[in-house]
Amino acid sequence: MALAALLAVGVLGGCGEQTSVLKDMKVEKYVTLGEYKGIPVELAAVTVDEAEEAEVMKELYLSGVTAELGGILEGEVAQGDTVNIDYEGKKDGVAFSGGTASGASLEIGSGSFIEGFEEGLIGAAVGETRELELTFPENYRNTELAGQDVIFTVTVNFIYPTEYSDEVVKALGVEDVATVADMQAFVHEYMVSNAQSTYDSTLEAGVLNGLMNNCVFEEIPEHILEKYRSSVQASLESQSANYGFDTETFCSYFYGMDQESFLTAYAEEAAKQSLAFQAVANAENLNVTDEELQEKLEEYASMGGYESVEDFLGELDREEYREYFMFERVLDFLKENAQITEY
Repeated sequence: MALAALLAVGVLGGCGEQTSVLKDMKVEKYVTLGEYKGIPVELAAVTVDEAEEAEVMKELYLSGVTAELGGILEGEVAQGDTVNIDYEGKKDGVAFSGGTASGASLEIGSGSFIEGFEEGLIGAAVGETRELELTFPENYRNTELAGQDVIFTVTVNFIYPTEYSDEVVKALGVEDVATVADMQAFVHEYMVSNAQSTYDSTLEAGVLNGLMNNCVFEEIPEHILEKYRSSVQASLESQSANYGFDTETFCSYFYGMDQESFLTAYAEEAAKQSLAFQAVANAENLNVTDEELQEKLEEYASMGGYESVEDFLGELDREEYREYFMFERVLDFLKENAQITEY
C-alpha cells in the first residue's frame, strides 16, 4: 500500500526523460503472467460498529457544545461525565511544556490523564477551581517529568450534556445537517463510507499481491529500472517534504532502510508491477488508445481550469498519463474478476 501511494504520485510526478514507453515494449520478454483472473481475496464485510458510530456521533456533537450553548452550568462532576476544563501544570512553581490548556474536554474515568487527575475532579462544582498535587509515573514518556511531583490548577467550565438537541446540531454548521436525526444519518453515512473505503483498499491490495505473486519475472534491464527509480525518487522527495523530513530520515522512519536501499528495492518493485499490469492490459485489450487518452486529458484539463491539454500537461509526458489510466483499468479488471470471500 505504501508503494501504491508512492506510485500514485510518481507516475505523474517524474520530470526526467522517459526512456521506456510501456505500450511499445514487448513486456512478455520480462514477465510471464500466472493466473490473474479469480485471484482469491478474503475481506471483512462492510459493516458499521454501533459503539464506534455512537462515539463518532458524540464527538461531533460535543464539538458544538459551549458554555452558552448546551453546556450544563450547575451540578457536580461525577464518574463518566465529560467536562470542559482549563488547567495549568507546574513543577516547582514553574509551568511546564504541554501542561496547560483552555477549553479542553475530558471524560472522567477514561484514563486520559495521569493517575489522580480525573479522580481529583469528581465532586467539583461547575465553576470551581481545584489544585491537584500529583506525581507523574516513573515510565512517563517525557523523561523530564517522569517521577516528578507537580501541581495542576484545574477549573471546571461546564459539564457536557448526554442528551442531544437540534439547537446545538444546527450550530455545528454541517451542510444539510440541522437536526439530531440529520446528524445521525450523516454520521452513519460517514461510517459506511469509511468501511467501504477500507474494504476497497483491502481488495485492491489483495488482487495486486495476488497478481505479483503469480508472475515470473526475468532480469529487468537497467534503463527500465532507471525510469522507475526517477519516479520513486520524485515521489519520495514530495512525501518527505510534506512531513518536514529529509529523504534519508523519511526512509529510515517509515520504511526502516536507508534511501539508497529503498530506491533500489522499490524501483524494481515498481518496474515489475508496471510490466505485469501492461502484460494484463495486452492480454485483455485494456490499453488506452490515443483517442481515449486525448479525451481523458481534455476532461482533466477542463476540471483543472486549463485552457488546453498542453497547458495542463506542462513538462509532463502524456505517456505517463496513458500508463496511469491503464493501471486504473487493469486494477478495476482484477477487482471485478477476483474471487472474494467475506467474513
